[in-house]
Amino acid sequence: MQDSKKQLGLWTSTSLVIGNMIGAGVFMMPATLASYGGISLVGWVCASVGAFLLSKVFAHLSHLLPAANGGPYAYSQKGLGDFAGFLVAWCYLVSVWCTNAAITVSFISALSTFIPALATNSIVAALTGLATIWFLTWVNSLGIITSGKLQLITTILKMVPIVCIGIAGLFYIHWNNFLPFNTSGTSSFAAITATTTLTFFAFLGIECATIPSGSVANSAATVAKATTMGTFIATLVYILSTVAIMGMIPAEQLKHSVTPFADAAIMIWGQGAQYLVSAGVAIAAFGALNGYILIQGQLPAAIANDQLFPAVFARKNKNGVPALGVIISSLFVSVFMLMNYTKGLVAQFQFLILLTTSTIIIPYVFCTASYMILRLRKTFISSWSKIVAILLASFTFIFCIWILLGLGQETVFWGFFLTLFSVPIYVFAIAKKDKNQTH
Repeated sequence: MQDSKKQLGLWTSTSLVIGNMIGAGVFMMPATLASYGGISLVGWVCASVGAFLLSKVFAHLSHLLPAANGGPYAYSQKGLGDFAGFLVAWCYLVSVWCTNAAITVSFISALSTFIPALATNSIVAALTGLATIWFLTWVNSLGIITSGKLQLITTILKMVPIVCIGIAGLFYIHWNNFLPFNTSGTSSFAAITATTTLTFFAFLGIECATIPSGSVANSAATVAKATTMGTFIATLVYILSTVAIMGMIPAEQLKHSVTPFADAAIMIWGQGAQYLVSAGVAIAAFGALNGYILIQGQLPAAIANDQLFPAVFARKNKNGVPALGVIISSLFVSVFMLMNYTKGLVAQFQFLILLTTSTIIIPYVFCTASYMILRLRKTFISSWSKIVAILLASFTFIFCIWILLGLGQETVFWGFFLTLFSVPIYVFAIAKKDKNQTH
């Protein structure tokens, strides 16, 4: 049994959820939604409902399987078998690698406000990105408590500019900026589907507290509370800030803005406020990168412990961290990040990000199915509990399918292709596992 002083508590677990949800991307979301008009707020509400359903699924799973390291992988593996678990882990891990590369680029972009050379010199930018990745890799090698404390601090700091603009901006709203309600040129349903798909990506990270469950104090209760609280706080912050900014800045101006939060801050506090927002973006990216680097070590370690991944990923250092797994993952992140600074590969990099974000939905679908199976397996369960489990799983599954449809057929096709690529890797892992058991 681990010393509780060396485990994550409620607030550090909650900060892992919030910190990984609120990355640098949310600072561009109002501009992205501006071309749809006020109807995009309906998309936010729909995405929030879907996120809440998923948070309840993960909260229940944390009660059913406390201390299940690997989160989505462990849940899928227990409910649906080794192959489902491996499939989920593969999709999730590749997505984390590419997401970390994108977050690093966003961090460098935010820093360029303070260090202009980062915007003009690709070599300096790339070296700064590498330094950031490997500094946080080192931080995460010091132990989960160290990375957890850093996550808590950065989460608090990143929320300051978002919350300040969200609250102060309410006094500068012009309600006419929300009209006409639907400016997308499509039907209301199509616009809501598109905006729900866009805004739902801001909620990716719901499951982050479940992945290091074995390193969380009183994991069954703590992970459930952290997942629900993190989702609720992120939802409140997202909707408040979006309403404020869309109400302050006319849609025609907003959809061409590359710094919507900075534009809003300047309207409220003057020119110097742009530095506050740029600092917020940088901290948001830095905190999210720290959280996902923690995840990129914990997840492969859980698979390796089940002999479905090379044993090296499960090997821990003196601080109890699967450090070599973190390092190997950071090598992939570094390569993907450098692709952004190679002109011939920029398009491929952007496509890779779009592709891998679609694969996150697969773990959500599998975890939802696994939740219903594990819940209904319980011998002593009332009829009412069965009905609640079926309804929760059904609504969550329908929402995930809706998001997949909103991504478009090309993205879904390539996401499916990437998923199939994991099959030969799994076959090789199973063959090796059987050989080891025979000997």
